[in-house]
Amino acid sequence: MSVSVIIPLYNRQNLIARAIDSVLCQDYHDFELIVVDDGSDDNAGCVVKAFSDDRIRYVRQDNRGVSSARNHGVKLSKYDYIAFLDSDDEWLPRKLAQQVSLLADSARRICYTGESWIRNGREFNHKKSLKKFSGKIFKECLADCFIGCSTVLMEKSLFWEMGGFDETLPVCEDYDLWLKISSRYPVSLINDRLIRKYGGHKDQLSTKIWGLDRFRLRSIYNIMSSGRLNFDQMSEARRVFIKKTLIVAGGSLKHGRYKEFAYYLSLLKTQPALEI
Repeated sequence: MSVSVIIPLYNRQNLIARAIDSVLCQDYHDFELIVVDDGSDDNAGCVVKAFSDDRIRYVRQDNRGVSSARNHGVKLSKYDYIAFLDSDDEWLPRKLAQQVSLLADSARRICYTGESWIRNGREFNHKKSLKKFSGKIFKECLADCFIGCSTVLMEKSLFWEMGGFDETLPVCEDYDLWLKISSRYPVSLINDRLIRKYGGHKDQLSTKIWGLDRFRLRSIYNIMSSGRLNFDQMSEARRVFIKKTLIVAGGSLKHGRYKEFAYYLSLLKTQPALEI
């Protein structure tokens, strides 16, 4: 089983070498590594080009966001299985080998792993690292994005079947994709912590954009409108949609965003109806 690994890159000249090294140090060697530079204006590209391994491909595009960079990488990939690694994360050496073995021995099309969260050089218990789920996990995926993008290995055909990453979403694009996948297919979990996820640096999108649930609401609304949900899934999606809408509306009111407060309350009246 050959794997195409995609790393999206934007201005991470001090971190990208660690990510690339963690791929090259894998116990499993049948892979290509595609680094998609999303218009960096630092020396990150020079760092990538300094690697001499012929499995590495470096491509550059105009700055269009992380979803565009990942989608571009998948379009360029030549293998039937894909894995993603964020440029500020790193894999442990056995990560790919364990995932390839799991998918080869099962009928599953996607799997993910546990992760260690590191801040200021020390591991800490991030809430997303404490509880993982396996199998039919659509209900759990609605509540939060506990599947780390850097932990996933999946069939490329499944990725395109779901339309890839939504390039209109500046954040929560992974939450959106996992919702689509888990609404139709079971997801396998290797509960070992096989990646290190580093937090606390200032350029993380999740810390720069307020109200991440605003974007999750868009994803939930879209999937409720898609016609792909069964009755039980639709019921659960509506429940979570109402809960998150009230949270975002309350946050808007608290910060004096009165137009947004009115908008989010109006969503409660326009959500797609249950079809019995």
